[in-house]
Formats: sequence, C-alpha cells, structure tokens
Amino acid sequence: MRTIIEPFRIKAVEPIQMTTAAERRGILETAGYNLFRVPADAIIIDLLTDSGTGAMSADQWAAMMRGDESYAGSPSFRRFSKAVRDIFGFRHVIPTHQGRAAERILAATLCRKGHVVPNNTHFDTTRANIESAGATALDLPCIESGDLAAVHPFKGNIDLERLDDVLRGNPGNVPFTMVTITNNGGGGQPVSMKNLRAASDLSRRYGVPFYLDACRFAENAYFIQQREDGYKAMPLIDIAREMFSLADGCTMSAKKDGMANIGGFLCTNDDAVASQEEELLILTEGFPTYGGLAGRDLEAIAVGLYEALDPDYQRYRHASTGYLGQHLAAAGVPIVQPPGGHAIYVDAAFMLPHLPRRQYPGQALAIELYHHGGIRSVEIGSVMFGHRDAASGEETLAANELVRLAIPRRVYTKSHIDYVVETMVEVYAHRQNIPGVRIIEQPATLRHFSARFALVEPQAAVGADPGKSMSGGAK
Repeated sequence: MRTIIEPFRIKAVEPIQMTTAAERRGILETAGYNLFRVPADAIIIDLLTDSGTGAMSADQWAAMMRGDESYAGSPSFRRFSKAVRDIFGFRHVIPTHQGRAAERILAATLCRKGHVVPNNTHFDTTRANIESAGATALDLPCIESGDLAAVHPFKGNIDLERLDDVLRGNPGNVPFTMVTITNNGGGGQPVSMKNLRAASDLSRRYGVPFYLDACRFAENAYFIQQREDGYKAMPLIDIAREMFSLADGCTMSAKKDGMANIGGFLCTNDDAVASQEEELLILTEGFPTYGGLAGRDLEAIAVGLYEALDPDYQRYRHASTGYLGQHLAAAGVPIVQPPGGHAIYVDAAFMLPHLPRRQYPGQALAIELYHHGGIRSVEIGSVMFGHRDAASGEETLAANELVRLAIPRRVYTKSHIDYVVETMVEVYAHRQNIPGVRIIEQPATLRHFSARFALVEPQAAVGADPGKSMSGGAK
C-alpha cells in the first residue's frame, strides 16, 4: 500500500487552544520574542523539540504501574539496566534524570582545561558541559554536510581526515572522541556504520576512548538499514548492537529514542571511570539505582527502548518527517536535504536573504512562524551556537542559520503536518517583509533558552504586501 498509516490507535486526546495572530503578537512581546518563554498552552502545533514531548504507549503506562520507588536496589532499576545492557551492551549503566546530566558527569570526570573533544557536531548542552569543564568542543562535520541542499545518504558523518589530524596533533589531550547519532546540529542527518567503525578504529589507534551521543540511536539504525549496503535484511536491534559494539561508552537522553518523557543514562566499559561517575552521581543526582528518576520512569524507558526499534514505528516516523520535508521543498521552501529522521531544518539564511546574519534570520523566521500560525519551532544558528565576547562585544556567528521543526513522537497526525506545511508556505510567500531581531538581554551560556530580543524593522520591499508579517497583521 502507498499510504503508510500510524501504527497505533489514539486512546486519549489533549485539547489544543486556538489563538489569533493578534493574541500571539502580545504573547511574543511579553516573552521577549523568545519561543522558549511562550506558555505551552498558547501553542497550536509545538515543534520546539522532540525531547520528552512524545506520547507513551499503553505498554509503557502499564509498566509504570509496577514502578518500585525504593531508594536503593529497586527492581525497576534491574529491569531498566537489563534492557539497556541487552541493546547497548556496555558493562556499566548509570541512570540520570536526563541526557544533559549524563553529559555533565562524563565531562566532569574526563575533561580538563586544555583538552579537546572532537565530535561530528556537538549539540548545545553537550558543548556547554564540555566547555564548562575547561575543554574545547570541536566540531568535525563531513565535507558533504556543507552543502545544505545536496542529497547525500550520510551527511551526519564525522570528517575522518580532520579527526586523524586532531588525534595525532593533541597527544594526551583528547579525553574521548564522540559521535552524535543522528547528527542533530547538522540537520538530523545519519552516520553510517562504515564511518562509525573508522572513527572508532582511529580513536583506539591513538588510545582515545570512543563515545556515542546515542539520543536518536534507533532512527540512525533505521537509516543504516535503508541506505547502507549489507544491512537491508538486518533487524534494527542488531544494527544498534553493532553500532554500540564499536564504542567504549555513551550518553543517552531517553527523552528521544527512549520514548519517555524524562530520563537518560551514561554507559561505560571502564571500571575505574564508572566508579568516579557513580560517586559524582550520588553527589548530584541520586543513588546509582535510581539516578534522579522515579521507578516508574525507569520502567517506561525499559519498554520504550524496544518500542523505538519497532520497524513499523520507524517506517511511520520517517515517512511522517519525509512528508513534511517533501511538501515544503515542493513549495520552494529551502530545507536541509535529505529530510532528517526527527526533524526538518529550514535554511533561514537562504530564505531571508534581506536579513544580515547579525539580525539572526533563524530566530526571525521562528518568531514569524509562531506569529502567523501558532507553530513553535527552534532556531539552530547563531543564537544557539554563536557567542558574544564579554570583553570586546564581538560576535562569533554559526556556520548555518537554520530553523528546526522537530516532530514529537506519536503525537501529531497528518492533518497537523498539513497545517504546518500550509503555514510555512504562507510565511514563505511574504518572507521579504519578515523583520530581523537583535538581542537585548542574554546569559553567559546557553543564551537561546532565556535571551530576550527586539525586532529590527526592515526596509519595505518593492511590491511587497506589508500586512503579512510582524510588521503588520497575519491570518
């Protein structure tokens, strides 16, 4: 059949509060034009993130009922760690309240001032935790990723030649190599098994541990199955096991391919490192058999890890994301090609050429998308990855100015996605009138979460309709 349907039925529904453009304009002003500050009940379609925003299954809810809340030695932890070991294969499993806690513990244990940590692309909290420990987070995306519109099966790969240079040029100063699967900061693009194996071999040749940021491991496994020679007939769980067999450890946000609303974990095969990490866990998160999570959360993750590897679910998941990307591209909206597994990334710099990079075209587009249709997205560009030097005031800009439309798992139907397409196409039609933004308040790190912005009104474009942007009205 050509139509790929949702491989589930809907048992409970949550109402969506409809808003008008005028109401959304006031909401944006109150929020300082930062979509993280917008109340969730003022959102029509929420594509801010796929992290922890999915719908859990009947089996997950049933498992939660047997959650044991004992402080130490909970059977819920035993079921959780058994599932993680079965899929991931690492000797030590350390639960955390979410992925960034695993990153913080890993960085605090292994990173020191002067260290360099290479990655295909560090995402926001990964970079922040590494740099907070005094190390340098170095991005080494593959050459193919530089052409956003080009179609390549594995644009999430790490650049192996540059990785070799970094490892050879920094003896004793690379605490670990990391590869993020899929590459979130690089457009949600997958990493091939061949590339993972080569990166693992390089790291071990130089005596450097090899880690995976495994947030979307099941989606990456599906891409490998569909696109890489020799894996078409291999079950997703076996592909996942092969990926993790190449690594010495991993960090994981179970809010992504753990299919849960909260939780994460840190894994390693190194007994000494695990001992240090557990000491820090006890200090900051909780006892090693709960790690800041309720027993019911551990149960939900234990079930969800397997559900993420269900082939029917992955087929539907990728078809849904691809549907959004294909319809946007057909309408002329510039996106990162090919569509990623969890999100579509719009090339805001290409879409809004009238805005200089220092007016943050990604943030400007995300603001207008919410104003016009009540859709919340997130900027992946110079607001998130840029940096303003406190002393000089100089601004370092990101390589790309993107807007990510991240699709929560098992939440929205085809009609919701059609609404997103319609809204984005209408925004595209009046794109020349979208104003830029400037930052008026920002913290020292992770500024995109809490910064405040103001609009920078553009010059009126010739022949433009002034009533179709934040400069005027919207539908």
